[in-house]
Amino acid sequence: MRRNLSLKKSYFLKRNNQVGWPRRPLTKVEAALKNSYMVASLHLIRQLPDSDGQEQRELIGMARATSDHAFNATIWDVLVDPRYQGQGLGKALVEQMIRALLRRDIGNITLFADAQVVDFYRNLGFETDPEGIKGMFWYPRF
Repeated sequence: MRRNLSLKKSYFLKRNNQVGWPRRPLTKVEAALKNSYMVASLHLIRQLPDSDGQEQRELIGMARATSDHAFNATIWDVLVDPRYQGQGLGKALVEQMIRALLRRDIGNITLFADAQVVDFYRNLGFETDPEGIKGMFWYPRF
């Protein structure tokens, strides 16, 4: 598992930069992954030529969720390698996360989305709060 966490951490940092998200400290990325309720990953598996069935696995997507383990969960950091975007892989990751959370009887699922991906999540059944803003944010003022 430690090796898997390390792989996801390096993948996260690399893709984070590729999709234009703010740079995040490595120690915080590691803590976020370790403390997540669940982390889903998507691998491309290739059969190596002339290798007697050996496979090469490449991590090409991931998403994570935090939760109170009872009622609520929030999906975070849905990342797909830009070379594989537009093929429904992000959709598959999010749908898998939703199914896994529902199997654990967690029915209140939220996420935060940048303006350019709101329609993507809307097409997956997410909606902006129809009753007005329930979420509030506190930011440090340094």
